[in-house]
Amino acid sequence: MNEWLTAREIAAEALPDMPETERGVQILAARAGWDERAQARKRPGQGGATEYHASLLPVLAQVAYRQKHMVVERPVAPVKAAPDTSLTDRAQKERDARLAIVAAFETFSRGLQLGYATRVQVFTDKFNASSLTIEPWVREIVPSLSKRSLARWQSQKRDGKINALGHDPAQARKGTGVLETANGGAVRSFMLALIAHQPHLSGHHVRTLCRSEFGDTLKVVSKGVETVISMPPVRTFQHALKGLKASHKVELIKLTNPDRYRSHLAPAGVGMLRHVTEPNQLWQIDASPVDALCVDGRHSVYACIDIATRRTVWQLSRTPRASAVALLMRKAILEWGVPQQVTTDNGSDFVAEDTQRLFLSLDINPDASDAYSPEQKGHVERVIKTFQHDVGPLLPGFVGHSVEDRKAIESRKSFAQRLGETEAVTFSVSLTGPQLQKHIDDWARLIYQHRPHAGLDKVTPFAKAQSSSTPVRYVAERALDLLLMPVAGSDGQRIVTKLGIRIDGYHYMTPTILPGTPVFVRMDPNDAGRAYAFAQDGAEFLGEAICPELSGLHPETLVRAAKEIRGELVDERTRNLKADMKKLAKGSSLIERALEVARRDMPNVVPLPKREQVHSTPQISAAIEAMSERLNPSKPLDPAAAAAHRRLIEEMRAEDEAELIASTEAILEQRMAEVEAERTAHLPANVVALPETPMERYRRALMYRERMKTGALSAPDAMWLGGYVTSAEFKAQSAIHEDFGDAYLS
Repeated sequence: MNEWLTAREIAAEALPDMPETERGVQILAARAGWDERAQARKRPGQGGATEYHASLLPVLAQVAYRQKHMVVERPVAPVKAAPDTSLTDRAQKERDARLAIVAAFETFSRGLQLGYATRVQVFTDKFNASSLTIEPWVREIVPSLSKRSLARWQSQKRDGKINALGHDPAQARKGTGVLETANGGAVRSFMLALIAHQPHLSGHHVRTLCRSEFGDTLKVVSKGVETVISMPPVRTFQHALKGLKASHKVELIKLTNPDRYRSHLAPAGVGMLRHVTEPNQLWQIDASPVDALCVDGRHSVYACIDIATRRTVWQLSRTPRASAVALLMRKAILEWGVPQQVTTDNGSDFVAEDTQRLFLSLDINPDASDAYSPEQKGHVERVIKTFQHDVGPLLPGFVGHSVEDRKAIESRKSFAQRLGETEAVTFSVSLTGPQLQKHIDDWARLIYQHRPHAGLDKVTPFAKAQSSSTPVRYVAERALDLLLMPVAGSDGQRIVTKLGIRIDGYHYMTPTILPGTPVFVRMDPNDAGRAYAFAQDGAEFLGEAICPELSGLHPETLVRAAKEIRGELVDERTRNLKADMKKLAKGSSLIERALEVARRDMPNVVPLPKREQVHSTPQISAAIEAMSERLNPSKPLDPAAAAAHRRLIEEMRAEDEAELIASTEAILEQRMAEVEAERTAHLPANVVALPETPMERYRRALMYRERMKTGALSAPDAMWLGGYVTSAEFKAQSAIHEDFGDAYLS
């Protein structure tokens, strides 16, 4: 419907309350002042006649014009419904019909100078009178329209509840059937369990089993009243089974066919590896039997795919084994470089110690997927399927992708023709393993890597790899071959003895490695008499190990050479040691060196004199008497003389103690005088210094304690501190300091 009209077009419409000539419309427009309003504009192009918006027309003319040209149809750009998989086709059609009516009413109301209630009344009247142009499918779904319904639909659209406009009567009755509600839903649950346990049960089978479980009658509740009915006929069970299989399709497939559920219905994880954008950031490896026979049997093919570029490398093997994984890794690394991470499954060939040791040696992060979860390495699973379907049918000896395919190939010949034939003749087997390997490598190099890949936005794997500027980590081929060599025994760990390294009952001589050294040993697959010894972590090469019996050398010759090499090695390592021992013997003795260190470690502390008290016992007195008699045996002491002698000794000790105390007090007095002089040195001559306060003495004691920790405290200060810390003044000052903290000292 055109909203902008010229005077000629308005006159041609022959609308009520409007002139029927172009001049009459122009006079009306001039009288009503239409040219001065925003609803008037010049038509673009040659001529430039004035156009008027339909909203300038009188109300009756507007209604007639919209009725004449408006069509109730599906909007050109319908409102996108919120995702709701519960809507059936019938509900979606009803929703779209109601949305078309609401859109038509909004178009009808636009610019109409009428109240909302009047516009609704006019629109519904003309809709019910079939005065509006309505598409047949809308009229079929909504034959009549009420003002209340129109208002409700507008409200639901405005609130975003678009799907609420859809209604399916059949869907409303869903789940209310006799068998679905019988016995409180127990019959329905029993039927679901039956078809999950055995999907091939017919309606007759299910009815018979329900009779066995619930009897010949069922309890049904209708409008709140419970009634007993006879077991429904087989036809009812057939309809119910069809509905249950349709409404519980996913659950039943998961229970009855887990593989199909995992491959078709389980979440696929699209975009989970979008962070992998650079070559060699992540590889995936897996193996599968080739769908073709060779003259030497059926082989398995190991596939390695680089996720970022989708490049592939393939390796055939007669049986799954760790050595095949090692050869695949060697082939891929020499061609692409070293990856950061490799994802495998939990097969014995992938979790073997040799495989894990190879990953560790090359600084590759191994990542094993969960058991029975092929979707976690879906890229390599998919490329193997591509290989099987793209290459397999072209190979002589193709046996099909499944048992059904194999039977179809066998059926191309009659049983009489196949009678007595070998499998190789039946399937036209002619390729050897190496020939098949060459065909696979050529396919990957010439076809697959130059085929546009959907996962790379139609870019080929070759072009994707060439466009990357990421540096590639390469390994020397010889070093890689050495890392791929098998280890000795199960773990490769050995201890060197004087006879060398013992491996499988043979001794491998190691003249360059001293006895007692733990080593990690790799065996040379091309020379049984040669091995390579490394440090236990494999990060340092220590030397070769040669077995005389297996290498073809004369044992005596090899032993003589080993002794010479070992002698030179020991002499070289002990030469500097002997020189140091001579220097040590010429210098100070070891005890003198130890005592010197002990003197340096002694703390710089002067021990304070201790109070002495004469200790005497009868035995000590008798010993003194005996010593006195021994020193002067010609003059035996009588008891009185002995007592006088003892008094003399005690007086001498008292005098010594008094002398020591006097000297200590003199030292302390001298030091106190020095401290007092230091304290008053900065005062003017005419100022008399006050005596040292308890606070100042306490601060000085703390300062002396800090000096004692560093060994910088003199003997007089140490003697003063030792006496002061036992005084009542120090204890009182310490208590105050503890209560008020360091703020007390400021």
